[in-house]
Amino acid sequence: MARDARYDILFEPMKIGPVTARNRFYQVPHCNGMGWRDPSALAAMRGMKAEGGWAVVCTEMTEIHQTADVTPYVELRLWSDHDIPMHARIAEKIHEHGSLAGVELCHSGYTSSNLWSREIPLAPTAMPTSSSFNSPIQARTMDREDIRNLRRAHRAAALRSRTAGYDLVYVYAGHGLGIFQQFLSRATNMRNDEYGGSLENRARLLREVIEDTKEAVGDRCAVPVRIAMNEFLGPNGLEPAEGEDAIGLMAELPELWDLSLSSWEKDSQTSRFSEEGFQEPYIKGVKKLTTKPVVGVGRYTSPDTMVRVIKQGIMDMIGAARPSIADPFLPKKIEEGRLDDIRECIGCNICVTGDFTMSPIRCTQNPTMGEEWRRGWHPERIRPAGNVKNILVVGAGPAGLEAARALGTRGHKVTLADARSEAGGRVALECRLPGLAAWGRVRDWRLLQIAKLPDVQLYLESQMTPDTLAEFEADYVVLATGSSWRRDGVARHHTRPIPIDGNADVLTPDDILDGKRPKGKDLVIYDDDHYYMGGVIAELLRKEDYAVTLVTPSYLVSSFTKASLEQHAIQSRLLGLDVKVEANQGLTSVSAGHVTLACVFTGRIRELEAGSVVLVTARNVRDHLFQTAAEKINNLACIGDCFSPGTIAAAVHAGRKFAEEFGSPLPDFLDLPYRREVIGLS
Repeated sequence: MARDARYDILFEPMKIGPVTARNRFYQVPHCNGMGWRDPSALAAMRGMKAEGGWAVVCTEMTEIHQTADVTPYVELRLWSDHDIPMHARIAEKIHEHGSLAGVELCHSGYTSSNLWSREIPLAPTAMPTSSSFNSPIQARTMDREDIRNLRRAHRAAALRSRTAGYDLVYVYAGHGLGIFQQFLSRATNMRNDEYGGSLENRARLLREVIEDTKEAVGDRCAVPVRIAMNEFLGPNGLEPAEGEDAIGLMAELPELWDLSLSSWEKDSQTSRFSEEGFQEPYIKGVKKLTTKPVVGVGRYTSPDTMVRVIKQGIMDMIGAARPSIADPFLPKKIEEGRLDDIRECIGCNICVTGDFTMSPIRCTQNPTMGEEWRRGWHPERIRPAGNVKNILVVGAGPAGLEAARALGTRGHKVTLADARSEAGGRVALECRLPGLAAWGRVRDWRLLQIAKLPDVQLYLESQMTPDTLAEFEADYVVLATGSSWRRDGVARHHTRPIPIDGNADVLTPDDILDGKRPKGKDLVIYDDDHYYMGGVIAELLRKEDYAVTLVTPSYLVSSFTKASLEQHAIQSRLLGLDVKVEANQGLTSVSAGHVTLACVFTGRIRELEAGSVVLVTARNVRDHLFQTAAEKINNLACIGDCFSPGTIAAAVHAGRKFAEEFGSPLPDFLDLPYRREVIGLS
């Protein structure tokens, strides 16, 4: 198929200083939890983006010096020449497919606690370091010699970047993580010398480093600047008007302006709290200030929206991190006229949790993300079946849908059966919760792909039993029957059931998702799950006029969502809805009309009125069919939540993993099932 002429503008070459991008698709720098520890896996992931049509593919933040150490987070490093081969491999993988390779050089200033290097952190003005762990470390005020040394370190890293083969070498002043933003911002720069006070003074170091970098590598490499347009601190920090003034002072100096928001949680908002293109109000004024290309982000997945922002002069190139993770081949699919094949980002930020947990990146929509080198998976291809089998998949939730799709793509004959009248499993139910509509894309994309496969058949309202499984006479049966929320209070805080009065009105998320509602208007939600479910049910029921108290043994509501950058937004929304929060409290018993709480620190007991209770705790596997059918069927597997309850991303990954490995000999338990990179001893 040929692309629609409406999208021709997206495929125009773009000159960026001394280099030219083959189209307007620009993968902005994004973290991935692999960094210096997993360079070959990182290189393969970036190379996959280039193969998929992204004309510019950039690294994550790359530490330029030992005083820029962001341990425990695993980013890239260019501390010395020893790091060049690692970067050369990344650039080489990107170049293999005709794309430009960019490196985001970074000194994180007071957000570098230097836990590994044990160097004293640097900052424009002395202040405690900023970290997720509130490390008892303080950054010192940089003197003029420190500033000269910082410029020298950035120049040295830029020269190493050119040697490694990069085409774009960044100066980073964004997300609150770049020291040049920290100099630019009133919030972190209280200096009274030539680098403080007026905007021109606060921008001085940024200008000097741009000039240094261009002088060092500008004959061959473009020098982009990534800058924060808003810190959301009012007049105490950078605001859009002052950001535009700063750009105006240096409008023609860099080769490209890459626009962001600060902090990262503002820049990468989830779909629960923002729509596609949410950054446009903050960046739309920049194009009139400069003739240089402008790139911005906004979780763009619609090609029509991409065309609009270019034609309206908001930006010149379509920046993306998360959409390029969900579908590395998004540009190629637009170019080839395959719009319905685009695997749209759902904006859940499970990708970001990889960085926050110091583990390889993952994606709910794209289970191959992070597995390109490690397992050899490809987002658009899977090895054909050597011996075609007739496979029955029971359960059309995320694991079953992905298994059926991938097995069918391999050429197997697949029957997919589900007891419900609607496909999607938990996704079909959860996407009806407040803010989670985009999550339905997990189901919708797979159903569309399955419809294109002639040998995959979907049957709804098909209740399966051990007898019907045996009667089907499939070569293999895959059970993806999901899980159920527990009703006994067992999770992390309590590993054994708690006392629950039989007369108490107790519900679980399954009840709420199935349409059942609490009998009492005074409602306690007990969240010992700590991901999104407790908070989103609290929001739902509060909007239905229940008086909601959310109880959690954690110190925060939905505490795991700190890793997905939305915890602050979740708790802020709930408090704004007058949801009462009882943190650091364990639920010890449930009675008719009240619950008993115990402080997690002191054990102090108190009662709380509760007409009804919703328990958001652990989940039980729905493996009854597996257990009862195992005696009748030899070739039987259990995957996804019915094997081990987890995230939707984990369920999709389980479906793909089964399809990838089906037909191959099972590895021994002691054998490593994927590649890892081992550091050689010096």
